[in-house]
Amino acid sequence: MANPTHHIDESPIRFDRLVQSLPNWLQRFLPIGGGLAHDHHGKGMFGVTVFLLSESLIFLSFFFTYIALRLTHPNWLPLGVKGPELSQFIIFNTVVLLSSSFVIQAAENALKRHKTIQFRWLLALTSGMGIYFLVAQAIEWSNLNFRLTTGLMGGTFYLLTGFHGLHVLAGIILQLLMLARSFIRGNYNKGHFGVSASTLFWHFVDVIWVVLFSLIYLWRT
Repeated sequence: MANPTHHIDESPIRFDRLVQSLPNWLQRFLPIGGGLAHDHHGKGMFGVTVFLLSESLIFLSFFFTYIALRLTHPNWLPLGVKGPELSQFIIFNTVVLLSSSFVIQAAENALKRHKTIQFRWLLALTSGMGIYFLVAQAIEWSNLNFRLTTGLMGGTFYLLTGFHGLHVLAGIILQLLMLARSFIRGNYNKGHFGVSASTLFWHFVDVIWVVLFSLIYLWRT
């Protein structure tokens, strides 16, 4: 068997040594050893990480816009509008979404141990928790006393939560796709990049919701 081909790292900074000094949980998102030609998983995860960083910039622009608008508009809430309020329903929905990160991580760990049945159940549970979150969010929207056209407050609320909801939906679709692929014989024998990428994407979705939850429901005027 031929030796694996290496891409020589000619940069002035020894990137491979820098990566090896990072925590193990962070190393999984970066290419190692200067980039093995056959290291598709490492390169793929690095690509996903770069993609999520670009998505973070979009969300950050939304967050800063929301903060700037609230700080520069004393009459943020239109007359007669209560705005989104923190409730046990919202808290429970948040707990469900954040807990799903632990479930999907357990699913990936099960797949690494070749426990396919456990992986399927845990991934299906993650998808179900995500679906619950979207349904609960739709119920919340239907009970609000403002709409998208209700001033800056209404426009920014629906833009932020709606854009995040689209990411939740995308994550669910990815999970269901990974679940379907698990029924193809030997599909994950040579690697599970898709599952790792879906897991990382879902963690990203949850972190974004923590920021949104803090801005929308905990920041009171």
